[in-house]
Amino acid sequence: MGSTRQDAWNHDEDLLLAEVVLRHIREGGTQLAAFEEVGKKLSRTPAACGFRWNSLIRKKYDAAITIAKKQRKQANQASSKSKKKSAQPEKDQVKVMNTDNQSLCMEDVINYLQNIQETEMNAESILEEYQQLKEDYAQLAEENKELECQIRKVQDEYEKVHEDYRVLLNFMDRARKMAITEDDEEASQVKFQMDYNGNLQKVEK
Repeated sequence: MGSTRQDAWNHDEDLLLAEVVLRHIREGGTQLAAFEEVGKKLSRTPAACGFRWNSLIRKKYDAAITIAKKQRKQANQASSKSKKKSAQPEKDQVKVMNTDNQSLCMEDVINYLQNIQETEMNAESILEEYQQLKEDYAQLAEENKELECQIRKVQDEYEKVHEDYRVLLNFMDRARKMAITEDDEEASQVKFQMDYNGNLQKVEK
């Protein structure tokens, strides 16, 4: 078991993990074996690799996992057919010659052509998925643009309301100051004097 690293996973490590797991699925291996292989290469524990795969990476490769399982099934079927074919008498096998003058049976040629066809189908499937993701990205970009416009509109409206509120506060403050000044002027116009009996009397100025 390798030493456990505490640093975060980077893109290249995630890509390596995905490639190894998909290869093991395609070749009929187990995910545990894949985690052990990646762990040795990255000096991480198999448990850390398994947690990373199941918690984050797996959901990004659903389509690739499906393709890998399909390829594994086809490989198993081809292997089974090859074993059955090899059990038949040699006279039932049609021989052809390749450019290296090596003998090939017709079953090998058929399997080779089928693999090419499957590869083309997989490429078309991946291309379709890419086009769909591209369309989804364009749609999300358009929605994001509309949201940004709405945010700017709300900000403009907020600034306008804030400015109106500030003007209103200034107006109220001026009115308050004017009211205090008028009260002071009225108070300054009143004068008191004492009469002969010692009482205060209000006298207008």
